[in-house]
Parts: sequence; structure tokens; C-alpha cells
Amino acid sequence: MNKPVCNSLSVEDVADDTPKLWLEKQAKEYGLKYLLAHAGDGVIWGYFKDGKFVTSGDVFSQCAKLRSPTLQQCRIFGENAEVMLWKVGQNWKARLVQDDNKPECLPDEDQILWGTQVEKESNGFSLVSDGSQGFKHAVPLTGITFKGKDSRPLRLKVRHYIDYDESGVARIYLSRLVDLYSYPKK
Repeated sequence: MNKPVCNSLSVEDVADDTPKLWLEKQAKEYGLKYLLAHAGDGVIWGYFKDGKFVTSGDVFSQCAKLRSPTLQQCRIFGENAEVMLWKVGQNWKARLVQDDNKPECLPDEDQILWGTQVEKESNGFSLVSDGSQGFKHAVPLTGITFKGKDSRPLRLKVRHYIDYDESGVARIYLSRLVDLYSYPKK
């Protein structure tokens, strides 16, 4: 497989109150490790452990909870695949992107995430804040090493797939999340 497989997924069994059970089923089926969701009340991180997702809102009361009424989009991801779930009006949509880690793509991009210091660690999460602005989020990593007050070691690995039009011009036609880690990798 050189090109990634990108398919729609059935969302018939996504519950109205929470999509968590559906997400757990997808994570188990495709071997996914992390969750990153955007909701009206904040960013939600999570990790898959023992068949269940543990989210930042489960661990820290100040973090947003994974709830259907506020959820805008959610990605669960790992080395070989990503499932994305999003809402259009009152309806859920979902897609799966899979590859064999040797796709036709650009070199993976390591995006730098907010976080210059750890405020607290609990249950596999680090509540990090950033500078004087005080931006906070809880990432599913612990033991993060900061090297000075402006150090931002958190990274989100993103894979961009390229394609060429009929005249040979390259473009990014698809992107997916691959990994979350602290730089340098241990």
C-alpha cells in the first residue's frame, strides 16, 4: 500500500449523549493510542488503556469533558491510522485514514504544542501551562522535560499526503495525526 486508504465509517451506533463507546470500539479495532478533541468548551486529550479512553476531563476538573452537545470534532490516532469524527448540524460523520507508514507523503511534520511548564501530573496526564498567558491543557504524557522558561517540548506528529494534478503540480490532499510525544524522545 503506497497511498493511504481513506474511507467513510458508519456512525449509526454513535450515541446521542456521548460518542465515547463508539470511539473506544474504533480505537480497539484499528490499534489507536491517543484522542484529541475540540469542543465548544475546550480541548480534550485522551489515551486508550485497557479497552477504555481516559480523557483529560476525567483526570482534571478544570478540563473540558467529552460530551456530545459541545463536541465539534475528535481524532483518535496512532502510528498506522486515524479516525476522525465530526458533527455537521445534528448529524455525525466519520472517516478512517490508514497507511503502512511508507506512503507517498511529505516528511512527517512535528508541530510544537503549547506548554512551558508542568503544573501537575496525575493518572498519566500532565497539566501544562504556557508563559504569562496561562494557556493550559492536559496532555496524556508524564515526565516531560523542560529546558528553560521558553522551552516547548510537546510535539504532535502530523502526516501530510501528497498527490499530483494532471500538469504535475504537487498538493497536500490529506493530513492525519500520527503521534504525541515530548522532545527529545526518550
